[in-house]
Amino acid sequence: MFLKILLNTTGAVFFFFLFWKKLKEDYRSPSIFSAAFYILIGIGVLGFLSERFFPEWWFWANVLGVALGFGLGILRFKLRFFESLEAVVVGLLPWLSFVFLRDAVSNANLPSLIGFVVLFLIIVFYLFIDRHYKRFTWYKSGKVGFSGLMTLGVLFLVRTTVAVLFPFVLSFSGPIDSIMSGVIAFTSFLLVFNLARQET
Repeated sequence: MFLKILLNTTGAVFFFFLFWKKLKEDYRSPSIFSAAFYILIGIGVLGFLSERFFPEWWFWANVLGVALGFGLGILRFKLRFFESLEAVVVGLLPWLSFVFLRDAVSNANLPSLIGFVVLFLIIVFYLFIDRHYKRFTWYKSGKVGFSGLMTLGVLFLVRTTVAVLFPFVLSFSGPIDSIMSGVIAFTSFLLVFNLARQET
């Protein structure tokens, strides 16, 4: 229990800091932290309900909580969608990795350890493309949001692949899980394509 509280608290602190860091140049800090708090509330409420009533759906319950909090935040504080989505993605990746790390340590769970390593590699992937994406000749618009969308797409593409090939690894898996992950991955890559076509 102590390890769970410690890593969740650390993850939340990372999320608030990274979310603020990505948006601080364009928005006032109170608006940024309030929007982040909405997301945190969404995670807390849906995560609690999942833990109590449908634990096998914990991942998707938290995704829904993030989506609801994010939607409320951008509407309430007039945040731009793509750069805010990128801030959410980069802010939540460390926290999600801590969730897998805790399970790997507490339960000696090899799949969770592998999940932690994969998430670490996805974070490295984000850092790389965030530094270099404006040099990609095919991404002529150079608009903010590319790194977050690509990372989100890769994350759910990996989850789709795991759900199909190694269903025992995920807390909830099956046709619905792989389809939902695949839809999010496809949508993310489609949004990247649309951003690339926009004029600078």
